[in-house]
Amino acid sequence: MDDADRRAWVELSLRAIPVPALVALLKALGSASAVLAAPPAQRSAIAAAAESAFAAPAPAGLAEALAWLEVPGHDILVWDDSRYPAALLELGHAPAVLYVMGRTDLLARPALAIVGSRSATAQGLDNARAFARALSAAGVTIVSGLAAGIDGAAHEGALDEIGSTIAVMGTGLDRVYPAAHRALAHAIAAGGLLVSEFAPGTPVRGHHFPRRNRLISGLARGVLVVEAALRSGSLITARLAGEQGREVFAIPGSIHSPLSRGCHRLIREGAKLVETAQDVLEELGLPAAQATVERGAALHLPASEPICPSAVLAALGEDPVDVDTLVARTGQTAAAVAGQLSELELAGAVASVGGGRWQRRHG
Repeated sequence: MDDADRRAWVELSLRAIPVPALVALLKALGSASAVLAAPPAQRSAIAAAAESAFAAPAPAGLAEALAWLEVPGHDILVWDDSRYPAALLELGHAPAVLYVMGRTDLLARPALAIVGSRSATAQGLDNARAFARALSAAGVTIVSGLAAGIDGAAHEGALDEIGSTIAVMGTGLDRVYPAAHRALAHAIAAGGLLVSEFAPGTPVRGHHFPRRNRLISGLARGVLVVEAALRSGSLITARLAGEQGREVFAIPGSIHSPLSRGCHRLIREGAKLVETAQDVLEELGLPAAQATVERGAALHLPASEPICPSAVLAALGEDPVDVDTLVARTGQTAAAVAGQLSELELAGAVASVGGGRWQRRHG
């Protein structure tokens, strides 16, 4: 792609041209540069719906996007690029341009999206990392949205394995949201792939994230929801996955946890309940890379029991409980229970889940 074509594609992506109209123009005129150079009457004859976008002034941000593309490692993928993910083209309404940083070869690998709550529990974060690590070790690329909570944990788990990870962003690739994930975004750009349909310079806008979600599910063979409340963006991603013909998976949790209710609703509605990474691989028809897949991402069967066995740990069970409940179960004083909880927390065996409640951790 020469500089003129690159500029033309970027300008087209910044104009509000309906996808069917843009497809018609490109088919008739042959290239993005030819579309921009065509007389207005010719464009109107081909796709009248597009001409209002061309009548507007040159889009703001064009110079910024072109300057961003001058930096080594920054690139765009367009519809006629062999690297453009075929999975998105099959869905229709695919972005004309994807801005990318990193390993575009990951777009050709089998992929699974892992999503979930931004305010995830410690166990939810552990599960997201373990599933992502095991699936990435089996050669599956993990797709998520770089959000706080489950998204970030999934990226972290996948980064060090062969499948690695793709982060689909709801801003321009020169912005990182949340800012706390700046280091993670740099790590993904170095060992995975950052993708956005939004031009560099695009700030955080709430309505962009549902658009991002359709790409997260569209790039993957399926979506795994780790934790989600009943009103959760993760359930939107799961719904989009179902509409796109993708598999939907969910991890069950405690009946007392609000962050399990979204997963339980998905399971009632037909999502596949999974307990291990092997469950996902089998449903997708993919082989396990090694025996550690079963051990490393088992929900209720960790490789070894956490250290610091105690009466409190034995009384904790799997559901979140408060100190008063543990006092009643163990017959110990509140001070003794609190002391053991502190030791167990330092050992990584339990975690506070808010509201004065504690939960066992696995893995």
